[in-house]
Amino acid sequence: MTKSSRSLLGRLLFQDKGILPTGRLLIGYLCYSGLLLVGSLFGLSWMWIMILNGLFIGLSLIDLTFSPSNKEVGVKRSIPDQMERGLEYKVDLTINNTSHRELTYRLLDGTPQSFQASLPLNGTLAGHSSRNHSYGVVTPVRGDYVLTRLYFRYRSSLGLWEKQETVKSQDHVKVIPDLTETRRVLEDAQRFLLYEGVKIRKQQSGAGEFSKIRNYVVGDDPRKINWRQTAKLREVMTNEYEPEHGKYITILIDCGRMMGAELKKGNRLEKSLEAAMTVAAAALQNGDYVSVLAFSKNVKAYIPPAKGMAHLQTILHRIYNLEVDAAESNYAAVLHYVQTVQKKRSLLLLFSDIHTFLHEDNALYYLQRLRRQHLFLMIGIEDELLMKQIKDEPVDDIKAMMKSMAQKQMLVKKREKAKWEKQGLLMVEAREEKLATTAVSHYIDMMNRGLV
Repeated sequence: MTKSSRSLLGRLLFQDKGILPTGRLLIGYLCYSGLLLVGSLFGLSWMWIMILNGLFIGLSLIDLTFSPSNKEVGVKRSIPDQMERGLEYKVDLTINNTSHRELTYRLLDGTPQSFQASLPLNGTLAGHSSRNHSYGVVTPVRGDYVLTRLYFRYRSSLGLWEKQETVKSQDHVKVIPDLTETRRVLEDAQRFLLYEGVKIRKQQSGAGEFSKIRNYVVGDDPRKINWRQTAKLREVMTNEYEPEHGKYITILIDCGRMMGAELKKGNRLEKSLEAAMTVAAAALQNGDYVSVLAFSKNVKAYIPPAKGMAHLQTILHRIYNLEVDAAESNYAAVLHYVQTVQKKRSLLLLFSDIHTFLHEDNALYYLQRLRRQHLFLMIGIEDELLMKQIKDEPVDDIKAMMKSMAQKQMLVKKREKAKWEKQGLLMVEAREEKLATTAVSHYIDMMNRGLV
């Protein structure tokens, strides 16, 4: 394709500067040409037909002089510099017309292909005025994006021609994981868990950090009665304890091939990132140290342990653009790496595919060594297709065969899980919409029980 043909195609596809005929002009020209052909049947010469055609086109071009020039029309974009995956955001566009002529326009934003937006925008703008437009956009794919152009078309006064202008407007957009569950935890972790039927419990013994002194209620441990305050206030008072703060939490995120399996909304990696951010927020809010390690064949990212809510932004900026690799995950290598960087006792929380992990016998050796110092918990996403096949009624031979194979696969998984759990390596599976809740619930339960 030559340079001139690419330029012409760009104009037709709303992607370049230029002047284009409208449908009104084309229909008018076809009707006019039909009349000239009829006139040729009655003796109208070809010379006069060519002259009259040129006269028609020339008169139509006069209409262009009654439309604003490109310098008299401007477009500006206002877009958030950070968006969450799958949520709808509003993009504002401002159109300025400094001429004294009214114009009818169409506006198209040069959004990336993965963005879902309702475009183009249509409207009419009077002279010496401006107008604000907005449209909704959904960004289903994480990463960094640059929006560089706006494409603007407006008609002449009679609507015979359209001028097309490409406006340069550069904006950088960062698409991060959906933090809806994370916000719910930060707003009220107790409500977040009570909604799922889980409670944040204080420790049952006197171990842990002292929290406060309160009135004794029926059911409290009598051993925790504060006799000095009871004598002073002449009311039975009791000490309340809470789990110790300053524990170490290491979140491991698998980015291997199996994490690219598609779910209802996104894939396994997307859900794991959202759940990891939720656990990190809960741990940082409780005063614990959080480190994050992402891996596949090799280590992709490592964020050293730190505490404080500011560390949550550090984690987000390092893992928001992680992608699934085509390679298989090397669990043995990453567990050996964890052993070298995490010297203090911590909770190792691994987000991965349990079915794949169960067949990694090489990882068992490293996990047995890690288990001597660390507490290990693996969380995966339940295979809904497998569960559906197990629950299906065997109405025919094919259904019966699929049901039996699914049941066999589930029995093999349970047998392998039991082998790992005998080594003290806990494994949990949850539905994709419950993954974040399950992860936070197990983290809080382990903290309450003082296992770390």
